[in-house]
Amino acid sequence: MHPALGIDHGDARIGIAATDPVGIMAHPVETIDVRKTDPLERIALICRQRQIKTLVVGIPYRLDGSEGTAAQKVRRFAKKLAAHLPDLALETIDESYTTMDAAEKLHQAGRNAKKQKAVIDQAAAVEILNLWMESQP
Repeated sequence: MHPALGIDHGDARIGIAATDPVGIMAHPVETIDVRKTDPLERIALICRQRQIKTLVVGIPYRLDGSEGTAAQKVRRFAKKLAAHLPDLALETIDESYTTMDAAEKLHQAGRNAKKQKAVIDQAAAVEILNLWMESQP
């Protein structure tokens, strides 16, 4: 394995998580406020700092497995990201339940998820990376 970056894309915020340098454990990094920061530039900087080799973008499929407008929006962002960082591999993964799973884990840890949207975005990005790592041979 190698260092990977998990991305939970949203209209207002983008949750970022990263693996450790050898790509074994995922941990939260930050939440990008897209109204204040260019997400492509910020992600590029994080990738350079962490020597990331693979970008993993969560795609929000519908429950029936089809793609709606949210998934199409994320795919457009992923396409821009791939063009901005052409030297990195970009993979997508179904992230249908990652935000719910992240909120549940935070709740179990005694944290109020509603008050911590930025934390949920990062935790969802960790879930995206964990799903991706589990799917690797």
